[in-house]
Amino acid sequence: MSTQTGYMSREPLLRVVKRAEKPTRQIMLLRAEALVFALVAGGVFILLIGYNPFEIYGTILSGAFRSKMAIQATVKVMIPLLISSLGVTLAFKMKFWNIGAEGQIIAGAICASYFALYHSSWNHVLLVTVMFLAGIVGGGLWGLIPALFRVKWGTNETLFTLMLNYIALHVVNFLRDGPWKDPGSQGFPKIARFDKNAALDKLLGVQIGWVVALALAALVLFYLRSTKHGYEISVVGESSDTARYAGMDVKKIVLRTMFLSGAVCGIAGMVQATGSDITLTNAVAGGVGFTAIIVAWLSRLNPVTIVIVSFLFSVLEKGSSVVQSSFGLSTDCADVLQAVILFFVLGCEFFIRYGFVVRKKGGAA
Repeated sequence: MSTQTGYMSREPLLRVVKRAEKPTRQIMLLRAEALVFALVAGGVFILLIGYNPFEIYGTILSGAFRSKMAIQATVKVMIPLLISSLGVTLAFKMKFWNIGAEGQIIAGAICASYFALYHSSWNHVLLVTVMFLAGIVGGGLWGLIPALFRVKWGTNETLFTLMLNYIALHVVNFLRDGPWKDPGSQGFPKIARFDKNAALDKLLGVQIGWVVALALAALVLFYLRSTKHGYEISVVGESSDTARYAGMDVKKIVLRTMFLSGAVCGIAGMVQATGSDITLTNAVAGGVGFTAIIVAWLSRLNPVTIVIVSFLFSVLEKGSSVVQSSFGLSTDCADVLQAVILFFVLGCEFFIRYGFVVRKKGGAA
């Protein structure tokens, strides 16, 4: 009796359990229902602040597609989000919770910016190639740090990668206020704009980062599905013990994958700094690393779906900025509207995969 009582006291009243896989048709229906509820809830919020929901939603869509320039701006928003989402996907496939994409983006941007600032006289193709490699190395090494601590001392990678985000941010602030400060800024703390030779070329009116992003999506898809390394990542993600029994070097796989995860995020930083901002600022990541986590999970770590979801997020982001300017809404209102929509969409994804079980009387669930 005492044993049963002790078991009941340890068992939580409410626990989360994984659901059985649902049919694809049922999943799509649930997602459609969640989207409808999201739009209705967002509409209620819009009414409460005194605006017409149909006008606001129409402006969001038209704001992202109303002109060639608007489409280009939407794609520009999508580029770093897509690349960093692919980066965290590599780590998440292995069940390594890389919350440090922000820091890895910044690290890649810093390393690329060094060459943009101090070697802008190089041949353009050589300079862009070196900046690309610098972004890979910077982001990769920043991602490797928490992996080393994880395999050596078993540290918590979630907290470690999160902490590294703020360290990277302060490194940018140090460079901005110190060695890389623009001498012509008249005392204002900023880093000088890059020379035109260090800026990425454009294709169809948008910096070529979008080509890089799509190429990376194809490469990550191939890597995860058609290579030995991709198979090893999946096995480690399912069970590290199984991987060890199969003769896999789990530590080596973790280190290699986290370097690649950080490297892809570092490319996002290089592309953003040299293709969009044409300078280095402490807003080079701009929260993209955190949004990438949502995109990766909504896409169920599928690179093809990540391309689609990243684009939809970019439409929402760009459209919301147009709503702000057109209707005079504050940034907070636009953020709340986005949050309401995301709440329902993410909630749907959670309940598709998981459910709650209440402890019944007597201890049985």
